[in-house]
Amino acid sequence: MIVGFDYGSANCAVGKLVGDQVELLPLSANSPYVSSTLYAYDRELIALAVYQGLEASQQAEYARLRSAQLTRARQALVELDLSANEQLVFFGDEAVEQYLDFPEEGFYVRSPKSFLGASGLRQEQVALFEDIVTVMMMHIKNAAEKITKQALTQAVIGRPVNFQGVAAEEANLQAEAILTTAAKRAGFAQVAFLFEPIAAGMDYEASLTEDKTVLVVDIGGGTTDCSVVKMGPSHIGSQDRSADFLGHTGQRVGGNDLDIALAMHGFMPSLGLGSAMKNGLPVPSKPFWNAVAVNDVSAQRDFSSLASRKLIEDLVKDAQSPALINRLLKVQKQQLGYQLVRSAEQTKIALSNAATTTVDLNYIETALSTQITEPQFEQAISDPINRVESLMAGVLEQTQVTPDIIYVTGGTARSPVIHQKITAMFPDKPVVVGDHFGSVTAGLARWAKRIFTHA
Repeated sequence: MIVGFDYGSANCAVGKLVGDQVELLPLSANSPYVSSTLYAYDRELIALAVYQGLEASQQAEYARLRSAQLTRARQALVELDLSANEQLVFFGDEAVEQYLDFPEEGFYVRSPKSFLGASGLRQEQVALFEDIVTVMMMHIKNAAEKITKQALTQAVIGRPVNFQGVAAEEANLQAEAILTTAAKRAGFAQVAFLFEPIAAGMDYEASLTEDKTVLVVDIGGGTTDCSVVKMGPSHIGSQDRSADFLGHTGQRVGGNDLDIALAMHGFMPSLGLGSAMKNGLPVPSKPFWNAVAVNDVSAQRDFSSLASRKLIEDLVKDAQSPALINRLLKVQKQQLGYQLVRSAEQTKIALSNAATTTVDLNYIETALSTQITEPQFEQAISDPINRVESLMAGVLEQTQVTPDIIYVTGGTARSPVIHQKITAMFPDKPVVVGDHFGSVTAGLARWAKRIFTHA
């Protein structure tokens, strides 16, 4: 079966074209979306889960490549008193629940796609991300095949214009190679890639009755992509859309960055950020940032280290407000950084419908809470929002084209703050808001049907 596969930073989804309509498959209980999260009782068990899910013809080669990881995985089974037949890895809501129950004991990753283009990854880190993506794709593919009663054989996978802003082309090649390897191991016979803003625009294009020049703004969980595309009845049937794709900009800035910024500026003052040492100097901000920088491999490694714990313990001794720094120490000891960012994400969503919200932080300290207002949120996220605005301005400068329509999609675009910024930039243009989550998947499904049917 031919599908569009949105392996997103925030959510994953699979769609198929039925006639002229795209059907998103119900991958979880009440939703077509599986949140992009994974939890394992031990990191090495991910390799074992991949091995168990591979076709028999692939197992020998994979065992050769991952012999050390598989040996450590079997040792972990013994140490954790687990059977290889038990569920070792969890996904989506189940992964979140496991993390919240045992934050300091297992291995949890949120938005692994955000890491795929990271510079300076060692080979063992690339292998780990290959395994993470593979086992997630296996899970989603298996769920889709149970629903459709058909094998998923061909897929178009969405990708941002740039996975990483630094050394973009090298980052793109690295990330696409990881995704390709994972998709093949998960059992897809053929895979192709399509820029996510183009995919989002294709779904919108199906509704156009006349040709338009459209600025597509796709603000996802991990990346923002802006593309200027010619769309409409005279373009939609073309097999090669390269001439219609007038220009693009993209950067690794998205909903995750908003959540991190809000956690940093909204929550961390309650943990000592901005307070002073006994000598009058400010408490250093780096450990606070490392705690919530969940899309930065080196920051997370640094924060979880014993050296970081020792630094925070020393700060407790030398701080004017040691009780506040003790809260940060608890975050470090129990690895609660992801939970703080998750609270920020929930706060962002709550502020879509209210001017103020109270955030419960009692997992750090009993009865601890903080209130966040819409102006505080806007101030906290000013830097990532300015970067999004620069991407929109950049693609228009690059193409020297005035768009007829602004088409906005991506889960992060739900925020009223972001919508206001976009409408303020284009006061005399219609701003069309698409399906925040499903438009990319729908466009991928349409393109997959077109290219694989005519292949």
